[in-house]
Amino acid sequence: MVRNLNHDTFLVIRYVKRRLTVLIDIDGKHEWRDCIDVPGVRLPRGYYFGTSSVTGDLSDNHDIISLKLYQLTVERTPEEEKRDREVYLPVVDNLKLPGMEAPLEPMSGLALFLIVFFSLVAIVFAIVIGVIIYNKWQEQSRKHFY
Repeated sequence: MVRNLNHDTFLVIRYVKRRLTVLIDIDGKHEWRDCIDVPGVRLPRGYYFGTSSVTGDLSDNHDIISLKLYQLTVERTPEEEKRDREVYLPVVDNLKLPGMEAPLEPMSGLALFLIVFFSLVAIVFAIVIGVIIYNKWQEQSRKHFY
């Protein structure tokens, strides 16, 4: 969406009170549109923001014109302060990623027995059919006259 445009594109990333919001302006109209809004994001303290680029034939050219960082002073309760200090890895509360469903419940004993039983019956049936076909083939090969 941002490739080969004749105007500049802008991106705003905000992290305020455990809410991560990304706004974009890719139309050149100076109007911000929501990209994502994720509540319950807990980031650890003491990390740095940075930018990097890749050089080579397969990369795009993106110019970072400015990077503005602000630390807002927000009053917190002692409980919130303690909870924010204990974050060592970035965490998102109640995040459900695509393709991640609840774990399956274990099978009951009866279901497991039936699966094993019918699997064994199918294997025995396949072996019997294989032996019959092999015997027929042996009979056919003995009927040749030399």
